[in-house]
Amino acid sequence: MSQAAPGESVAARGPVQRGTASLAALALAGAALALGAADWRLGALAVIGGALGWTLYHGGFGFTAAYRRAMVAGDMAGARAQIVMIALAALLFAPILAEGRGFGIAVVGAVAPVDTRVVAGAFLFGIGMQVAGGCASGTLFTIGGGSMRMILTLIAFCGGGFWATFHFPFWNALPGFGTVALNRELGWPGALALSLAVLGLAWMGLGRLARGPQTALIGGAGPGAAALLRGPWPLMWAAAALAALNGLTLAVAGHPWSVTWGLTLWAAKAALSFGWVPDSGTFWADGFPARALAEPVWRDTTSVMNGAIVLGAGLAAAAAGRLKPGFDARPGALAASILGGLALGYGARLAYGCNIGAFFSGVASQSLHGWAWIAAALAGTWVGIRLRPLFGFSNTG
Repeated sequence: MSQAAPGESVAARGPVQRGTASLAALALAGAALALGAADWRLGALAVIGGALGWTLYHGGFGFTAAYRRAMVAGDMAGARAQIVMIALAALLFAPILAEGRGFGIAVVGAVAPVDTRVVAGAFLFGIGMQVAGGCASGTLFTIGGGSMRMILTLIAFCGGGFWATFHFPFWNALPGFGTVALNRELGWPGALALSLAVLGLAWMGLGRLARGPQTALIGGAGPGAAALLRGPWPLMWAAAALAALNGLTLAVAGHPWSVTWGLTLWAAKAALSFGWVPDSGTFWADGFPARALAEPVWRDTTSVMNGAIVLGAGLAAAAAGRLKPGFDARPGALAASILGGLALGYGARLAYGCNIGAFFSGVASQSLHGWAWIAAALAGTWVGIRLRPLFGFSNTG
């Protein structure tokens, strides 16, 4: 990946790429203004998405590498930063979801059933993100940072999600426990206290499992505007910013941050342009999917944020002087992008989301499926790490 790692020396940055940075800023601002003219929420979400891309890039905040470093090298810093991020988001989500309204709109959490679909999909997603070298948010922000190979991953990701929608009758027939929302079972104070206690135990457990050198959680480029604008950011900066931006997304969009629905919708829109017609009784024939197909893609909140994440990451990379587009054309790398991307898309669609929509937003929304997701995804990660050498990748990179 092209971004600076947390804790990397500021000297590793290049001079600001002013022309590219200006283009990215203009594109992001233009998109926000144009969308805002139609619906202020869409304009606001474009700004939030840009901020997410900026944060992901400057924080080097990837889930894929964090899990790999934890399992292979015993570096638990990335995983522990995620614990902090989710705890902060849970604190922000609680009053908004308890009230049931954000900025003049009804809000809902990322709540889904705990069933076979979640386990199978998250396991497949865990394999896919290690093979492809990125998760959903990671794919977007590394494209913004200049990784052209990840465009191939993105295309396969979209296709995998679309493919999965045709198999829902099979997966939905498998057993499960239904939706379990802790706030409904325990009330918001009890659910939040339980979640924070579990997250605290996870933080301590990861600390006990840590071995060898650990990435600094607080260290980095140092305080001040220069670090904020050009990075790299300490992991804790990024964790706090991502939690705040997810809380803001919930209040503005009416739902927490998600990524993969937009990618599945992109593939369906492309299929429509080639003459595909949704069959009666299928996933796309009625309900929310049918309405989303009928609307212009720029009205889809997830799609807006996804595009803005790419632009925000590109702006951050240019501001740091590190935007260097490159394409890894090795056969193994290309195969990894295609196969890993398909697994990512298919798995995410089954599991009601990815590490963002299912795990981050799900746990912060007090949905038990978020915990089931991460357990299955970590099992898939273990398998995926062992598959990486087949594609010419290191287990430690």
